[in-house]
Amino acid sequence: MVVFRGAIRWASLAYLAICFALAAPNHLASRAPSADDTLAAAKALQGWYNPSTGLWDSTNWWNSANCLTVLADWSLVDLLRSQSLDVPGIIANTFQNAQRSFAAFLNDFYDDEGWWALALIRAWDLTRHGPYLDMAEHIFRDMQGGVDDTCGGGIWWSKYRDYKNAIANELHLSVAASLANRVPARKGEYAGIASQAWAWFQASGMINENGLVNDGLDILPDGRCVNNGRPTWTYNQGVLLGGLVELAAATGDRSVLDQAVRTAKAALQALTDDEGILREATGCEPHCGTDGSQFKGIFMRNLASLHRVAPNEEFRVAILRNADSVWTKNRNDKNQFGISWSGPPDAGGGPTAGTHSSALDVVVAARAVQRR
Repeated sequence: MVVFRGAIRWASLAYLAICFALAAPNHLASRAPSADDTLAAAKALQGWYNPSTGLWDSTNWWNSANCLTVLADWSLVDLLRSQSLDVPGIIANTFQNAQRSFAAFLNDFYDDEGWWALALIRAWDLTRHGPYLDMAEHIFRDMQGGVDDTCGGGIWWSKYRDYKNAIANELHLSVAASLANRVPARKGEYAGIASQAWAWFQASGMINENGLVNDGLDILPDGRCVNNGRPTWTYNQGVLLGGLVELAAATGDRSVLDQAVRTAKAALQALTDDEGILREATGCEPHCGTDGSQFKGIFMRNLASLHRVAPNEEFRVAILRNADSVWTKNRNDKNQFGISWSGPPDAGGGPTAGTHSSALDVVVAARAVQRR
């Protein structure tokens, strides 16, 4: 009788376990892409790579900086598999040839410059090749020339000085804080600039009442600057997360991460569909243009960075769920990814290097959070 009752008890437990599994949220059954899957996706990105220019065809100059960044991120997560693509060789070739488009990685837009500075910092993280970090410092010195007292501070979007927006200022913060963490001789200087940049940004009004970052500021006739109410693009949320992670490391002040966590949660609430899949602000998908098609990956890249220093199950689940959707619903027979992470991969006329590198960002982020 004891044995019989024990058998019933274990059968009941097994039945409850099955019911729980069937009723569990979808993310418990989802499968993030494997290490070999990620390798296949990285190889697919190189189908657009043009060695003569050092850039990725089908996308723009600044977008290629993000293509380079995702390869470096992947290499830092999986050095063994990345050796089959010789990522350090790709970085070296891009470093030499991408400057043919704009000498020393400088042009008329401070945000473009900031993307290349961050890409070269990440290249240095992987290779420890000094010229990459030197060039990032050179770029940042040029960016500093865009800071003035209009709106009480902050950097202009471009050298035409007609707009102060979120992305240029977030990149200014992120590059300064990143350099503070990597250039010991100038740590105090860079950390001071980053702290000042954050203080200005926090007071600028660009972070709205929901904790999301709008696109920029309107300068009124009386000189006051106010939130312009333009879209809360995913990358505007993401670059702020990454910048505050670097700032916390540079200053030791972890309280700045509170805003990063608030913005990350607000973005996951406001900018995902009913299945938890990230979609670009204002419903532009699948026609977000060359630039907008890359924004979501930048958010997920920085969400993974935040999760690394402030672990949060909501962040981990979001990354894994989106990576799974990219792999299972947004991949063609060439392992290329389109703009809509819920598929199909040819939505909007893609895939392109921009849409693919963006989706690859979340695939690499999934590999990173799985390693924790």
